[in-house]
Amino acid sequence: MKENIVKTKSFAFAIRIVKLYQFLADSRKEFVLSKQLLRSVTSIGAMIREAEHAESKADFKHKMGIAQKEINETIYWLELLYKTNYLKQEQFESINIDATEIVKLTTSILKTTKANINNG
Repeated sequence: MKENIVKTKSFAFAIRIVKLYQFLADSRKEFVLSKQLLRSVTSIGAMIREAEHAESKADFKHKMGIAQKEINETIYWLELLYKTNYLKQEQFESINIDATEIVKLTTSILKTTKANINNG
């Protein structure tokens, strides 16, 4: 079976953010922003998993669209944590590279799916 890159990368990214959440809660005593970050990042992978078993192309597109919105929300929370000095620049930049890669993957998947729906 062919590896699902976006599924693999979103899961690894979620693990990374769960560990970040643990660090922020334990070491920095930050609970509000990091909890929002945790919610949005775990939703990305959940939507991608749901899309794997979509009932139709339109359902697949819808679920991947939600995943794309969630990664954008995740980036918002990361930027906010960085701008409020909970994340150092190096931490933010490293995590943001992974987030941007997932944005690009979901965007590409959505473009291809929309083209297939329109041509199919």
